Amino acid sequence: TYGIKTDGTFWSWGDNSNGILGQNTGENARKSSPTQVPGTTWASVSSNSAGGTVLAVKTDGTLWSWGENNHGSLAQNNQTKYSSPVQVPGTTWSVVRGGDSHFGAIKTDGTYWSWGRSYKGALGDGTEASKSSPVQIPGTTWSKNAVIGYGQAAVKTDGTLWTWGRNNVGQLGQNSRDTDAHASPTQVPGTTWDNIYSVRDKGYIATKTDGTLWTWGEDAWG
Repeated sequence: TYGIKTDGTFWSWGDNSNGILGQNTGENARKSSPTQVPGTTWASVSSNSAGGTVLAVKTDGTLWSWGENNHGSLAQNNQTKYSSPVQVPGTTWSVVRGGDSHFGAIKTDGTYWSWGRSYKGALGDGTEASKSSPVQIPGTTWSKNAVIGYGQAAVKTDGTLWTWGRNNVGQLGQNSRDTDAHASPTQVPGTTWDNIYSVRDKGYIATKTDGTLWTWGEDAWG
């Protein structure tokens, strides 16, 4: 578990597999109480759905990662595990979301970046090749995003919604189900989308500017 206080301090506790607590300690060093991670200007945190990789943004726009590094999910241009926060290049990071072994992030200039495993085109860069450093997705008006098991979705400032990755249960919102990789962003019909949220590993919930709520993808357990 991770938490950020109003004073910008970052705290972690629980299991420490792969050094995910960010405490620079061994994997068996579990914590049953909140323990502070160095630094006082933390703003937001995200982990992948497998729970082994952590990325956090500071108020100065820097991005930091630690933990498991399968498929380069730490964005360090390698596959080395880190038990302490290490900086990802760049100083204008804003929003970061995690999926299975991949992440999607938006910078303050509206550019979109992703890295890690690209199974079924989950990175959106037109390939299925894993990337251990952030790669840019075309466009400069990205606003909000969500990341699921093997895919991503993002809203642009013009209200359009785009999805990419796996589509075996219709999670791309294209009125279809298939096993082909959609390795590049594909537009979902409509131009008044406002926000997007992930639902477990295979679905999305989205809101429009008129206040309506929309869902699609896997409907396990309703």
